[in-house]
Amino acid sequence: MRALTAEATGPHPVPEQRAVGDIVMPLADRDLQLALWMLYELHYRGFDGVDPDTEWDPLLLVSRAAIERVFERAVRQLVADTADDGDGLGHIGAPPAEQVTRELTRLTVSEGPSDTTAFLEQEATRDEFVAYLRRRAVHHLRESDPHSFLLPRLDGAAKVGLAELQYDEYGSGRPDRLHQELFAAGLRSLDLPTDVSVYAEEADAATLASVNVMSLFSLNRRLRGAALGHLAAFEATSALPCDRIAKGAQRLGMPEVAEYYEEHVVADAVHEQLAIHGICGGLVTDEPELADDVLMGARACLTLDGLAGQAQLDSWLDARSAHQPVRAAG
Repeated sequence: MRALTAEATGPHPVPEQRAVGDIVMPLADRDLQLALWMLYELHYRGFDGVDPDTEWDPLLLVSRAAIERVFERAVRQLVADTADDGDGLGHIGAPPAEQVTRELTRLTVSEGPSDTTAFLEQEATRDEFVAYLRRRAVHHLRESDPHSFLLPRLDGAAKVGLAELQYDEYGSGRPDRLHQELFAAGLRSLDLPTDVSVYAEEADAATLASVNVMSLFSLNRRLRGAALGHLAAFEATSALPCDRIAKGAQRLGMPEVAEYYEEHVVADAVHEQLAIHGICGGLVTDEPELADDVLMGARACLTLDGLAGQAQLDSWLDARSAHQPVRAAG
């Protein structure tokens, strides 16, 4: 934080990366991910006590670019390592846009309900559910904002489709129905703060990486295809998990929290088709050279969100195990 205040002088170093042998693991480096989140937040709401001009501080921009190079390389490697043999544009003879929409559909249909959402629906205690909300707050209190940076970088059907989707995300003309505000209302109903910085400070590396990748893609014009692929994958895999989480919130007597997730059950079922066909299909129709980036962004979304969800589930199970009596062998 010192680098963002008036007392900072000189260049701002990239946070030291943890490594195993010669393999750097920036996705698991919480210091690196938190530093990158803070640099991105300057382009959203900034921080109390930090000069707004810091958003364009040349030294901070250089530092951000250096971290981004490491982060992007790690994301691309992760996507490559987790791809299966069926991944890719394999529909010979089909137009690039049709190939992309088919592949996006295949990728997202294969994503079944996660163990994390099943746990929230059926087993989570109130404290465990609140822990989940605190993790997700880093995303939901800035929900849809990264993708708004894309609008001036698009043309034609992709621009129109994204504007339509964002209009829904931002409440369809009603400030009280902003999805960000619905989530904040849920937090307030539980006497939790709505300052995103509170949650970023306690977030683990996997959670921060899943949020940072949206800003990485959206704030770099060359990665606009990846940003829209990420958006499509997120929207296409959201409705069913939100339904399960809403049921869990109702089970635990959290109606305001349930309202947020219930809103997404309906909205994201519509957004799925708009994002895959209208937005990504429209983009690749106009710019077929971005087809591979669209699919890379979709896979990055599914993989990083999966890692963040698994980290959450593991933390619950570890905490439960720690409180269980040790059973004698035999």
